[in-house]
Amino acid sequence: MLQGLLHIARSPRFYGLAALMVVGAVGFSQFGLLPEADMVAESDLLTYRVEPRDLPLTIVEQGNLESQTNIQVLCEVDDVRNDGISGTPIVWIIPNGASVSKGDLICELDSTAIQTELDEQILDTEEARSQFFQAEANLENQVIQNQTDEDKAKLDVELSKLELAMFEDETRGSHQLALEAIERAIDDLNNEILAAEMNLELRRNEKVGMESLFKLGYAGKSEMDRSVLGYLQAEGDYAAKLNKLQTQTASLEKLNTYDREMQKLELQGKLRTAEQNLRQTVVSNRARMAQMEGVLKSRTEQLMKEEERLKRYKRQLELCKIYAPQDGMVAYAEPQSSRDDDIAEGVPVRPRQHILSIPNLRQMQVVMDVHESALDRMQPGLNVAVTVDAFPDRSYSGTVKSVAVLPERSYYSNTKTYKTVVTINDDVYQLKPGMTAVCEVNVDYFPAVNAVPIQAVVQRSGNNWVYVKSDLGLVRRRVEVGPSNDQYVAINDGVNVGDLVVLNPGAIRDDSAQEAEPETSEAVDATENLVAHSDSNSAAIN
Repeated sequence: MLQGLLHIARSPRFYGLAALMVVGAVGFSQFGLLPEADMVAESDLLTYRVEPRDLPLTIVEQGNLESQTNIQVLCEVDDVRNDGISGTPIVWIIPNGASVSKGDLICELDSTAIQTELDEQILDTEEARSQFFQAEANLENQVIQNQTDEDKAKLDVELSKLELAMFEDETRGSHQLALEAIERAIDDLNNEILAAEMNLELRRNEKVGMESLFKLGYAGKSEMDRSVLGYLQAEGDYAAKLNKLQTQTASLEKLNTYDREMQKLELQGKLRTAEQNLRQTVVSNRARMAQMEGVLKSRTEQLMKEEERLKRYKRQLELCKIYAPQDGMVAYAEPQSSRDDDIAEGVPVRPRQHILSIPNLRQMQVVMDVHESALDRMQPGLNVAVTVDAFPDRSYSGTVKSVAVLPERSYYSNTKTYKTVVTINDDVYQLKPGMTAVCEVNVDYFPAVNAVPIQAVVQRSGNNWVYVKSDLGLVRRRVEVGPSNDQYVAINDGVNVGDLVVLNPGAIRDDSAQEAEPETSEAVDATENLVAHSDSNSAAIN
């Protein structure tokens, strides 16, 4: 019981020593000398001389060692679904507990299925790259073809405009030139007709004269026939030229009336057709460009996806070999469920499964559970003295790193504890994860106070008392206690420097205490809480 109480005294929450003073059922009546009947032999009493002393306040808790940087190594290889195996088998793994350096090979996974997928992906990627280049060339060719078609359509429009403008020109236009040509032809025909008419008259006169000479016998038959033939030829030529003149005149009238309007409409229609063809060419070019750009974009995205798959497969192949991320010791992961097997060669591991951990054994920390009664004094940054049960002759300096906000969940006890992490500031050697460590947290410090050993103070009816040995005998004094640690309690009032207080008050039989008032409800509650606290801490330590 006393050991449990002394353990609870390490918590500064119990400043008033509400339950630490339950050392025995020692009664008090009032301040004063004890009756002679209650006196004991001085040789049976142990005393302590009160003197100023420094009083450090500490919280002492047990915990377990772990690495400050415990890096988990996970399986980062994806499961190949068509290989018939759930997960990726372990081909080789370093023995459990082996020491490794950063960069050492620690595990190798089966890469056969991934290598097969990689080989197929290389072919798919090359095919996608070929299609990409083809689409890129098609787009470039389409750009040139579109430019050619558009230039030709623009040229047709310009030529149509020039042809229409040339037709409509009143001075040097094609229509005006055609009119002038016909008019010149008519003038020439008129001259020719006049010459033909004169030639016809000449041939007629020649024929008449030749007929007269033939009748008189001065000309032969052949001469007369030649004159007749000449006349007929001149008459035919004259008639032909008249017909030709009539034709040219009709052509001139047709050109001035119907042909002019028809040619104008035809040229205007040709211009509109060229302009529409230009617009259609531009729209068609835009559509073909959009189509080719869409094909190129599709081929580009396809190539990017294939290259990403290729990169992922290459990365997956690299991840089949796992290297140590830091110096430390190899610790196999424990199975997390019934479907998980122990880590070993030949066992398949699924993606993101914990394979092993590598704690850095040079930098350690302590994880401990702090009782809720000490939580108000526990805060990050406090200095801690750490000792390890396996090496009791060593001591390390530490610092409180973190204090949990929520209590640890427990299905077996109602005691509330909070997970607290203490980092060891020194580089350590030979320490292993899981070793038991004791942390003495320095929560406060009181210099030069009157303090007595905690066993010298007893409690009755909510009051704290000490026995003081004087020249007149044993004196019972009511005291006001202050802060305490696991050895001493500060006395704010009731003792003086130099007083001898009894360390074993249980050896004193004080019958006058039988008439003292019973314990108040607050004292009983404090005692019950103290006992519960003592039991929980004793269980945690054990």
